[in-house]
Amino acid sequence: MTLKATFIGLTAAAAMAAPAFAEYPDRTIELTIPAGAGGGTDTSARKLALLLEEKQGTSIAILNVGGGGGSVGASQFMQAKPDGYALFATWNSPLTTVPQVQDVAYSLDSFTPIASTSETAYTLCVKADFPVTTGADFLAELEANPGKYTYGNDGIGGTMQLAAERIFQAKGIDAVAIPFGGAGETLQNFLGGHVDIYGGSISTVLPYVESGEAKCPIVTSAADVPALEGASGLEALGLADKETLLWRAILGPKDMDPAVVEMLANVIDEAVNDPSYVEFLATKGEVPNVVKGDALGARLQSEYDALAEVSKALGL
Repeated sequence: MTLKATFIGLTAAAAMAAPAFAEYPDRTIELTIPAGAGGGTDTSARKLALLLEEKQGTSIAILNVGGGGGSVGASQFMQAKPDGYALFATWNSPLTTVPQVQDVAYSLDSFTPIASTSETAYTLCVKADFPVTTGADFLAELEANPGKYTYGNDGIGGTMQLAAERIFQAKGIDAVAIPFGGAGETLQNFLGGHVDIYGGSISTVLPYVESGEAKCPIVTSAADVPALEGASGLEALGLADKETLLWRAILGPKDMDPAVVEMLANVIDEAVNDPSYVEFLATKGEVPNVVKGDALGARLQSEYDALAEVSKALGL
């Protein structure tokens, strides 16, 4: 079923009163990505956009607006018209993490939640000769040696640091956070011996785990991650409520028509679960995860509140 047909089926009565919406979408949709080309969010959004174009019968134009950890793009997008022709493909950090450490022009209420698309855990990894074998051993080693170990992360107040500190604070661990410009820079400093622990995305470090150069004792998801055999999920460590994920979503401007939101959420759901997209996500260590509308808004608020507590404890 095409996007137009889905929308008409959902809004047949409304279309009689507002015939202009009956043909939605009848022109190009602009998809803003608050990051530069080539990164994880960009490549995921572009792949998804191709599928949405096939299903909706209209084109999608990509607009990359990087800077400020995603805040520049988010601030620009919030000015868009809520007519269904402006969408925002983001990861969670610009909405739930960046506002904890930067003054931003927007809030969660500045957007209309449509649907999340995929998710993955972060991970904490060490060199192959690090004296632990399990996640429990890893946390015990850090707890027994306050201030001894350094861990690289994606920047002061970044999602990786807050994900790690949610775990460390629960266990009374004092590890030294060393900020870098992203997972790639963190990895290079980890491999070069400048930090003891890699903290970042799974896909970045996975080749070095597969080669035996690194091992990852824990992931920041409640469940284990198949791609990292031997890594403990937080549920196994009694820390399931400290889960922090990297996840992606499609949002709209504030005050979008609920019928358009529902229709878009359903088509995004269909595209995300297309076998070609599921296979694409697997190569990145991600899995489909579709949460729609108000439920997505509740997820954003819950994560924002949890990370606010961690940021406050760190004095950020």
